[in-house]
Amino acid sequence: MRLEMLLTTLAALLATALNLPPSPAPPPPPTPVATTWPVAARTGARPAVVRAWDPPSTAYGAGHRGVDLSAPPGSPVRAVAPGRVSFAGRVAGRGVVSVELDGSGDPPLRTTYEPVRATLKKGARVTAGEQVGILEGPTGHCPEAPEACLHWGLRRAGTYLDPLTLLPPWLLRHGPSRLLPLTGPPAP
Repeated sequence: MRLEMLLTTLAALLATALNLPPSPAPPPPPTPVATTWPVAARTGARPAVVRAWDPPSTAYGAGHRGVDLSAPPGSPVRAVAPGRVSFAGRVAGRGVVSVELDGSGDPPLRTTYEPVRATLKKGARVTAGEQVGILEGPTGHCPEAPEACLHWGLRRAGTYLDPLTLLPPWLLRHGPSRLLPLTGPPAP
């Protein structure tokens, strides 16, 4: 018991001496606010996720800070939720559009779409499903995709988040279940 008190006191003194700030709590997952996918697949259904979100273990570590969605070049790219275009231009030779989402807290959530030729300018208000640009041709970012792909990202301040968490469950499912005809009585 004395040893336990001594260790607790020693840890408190050490933390005070080093002036260590308390470890920050991880950011809460975003509340689903999206009402549409940013691109549609060739068939008009949900796009295939060709590369999933893979958060880095450190701020500058390796990882994938978004998801890649398969879609043909020239596809319309749409805002997933209402907001304001906070950036529309080129970064490292690729077209990028960022949208700050309405009602998503402080600091607000920001979605990014690339490679996209912007059809709106910075400051433009957008509604969910409104076109923000056109998907450009393959850039080599998505070698897994047979065609072009959209890199869709999500951030709150400096923290990257999984953009799929913006989508409600009904948009993540592959479609309704279908009952097939029964061809005979069930086996015992």
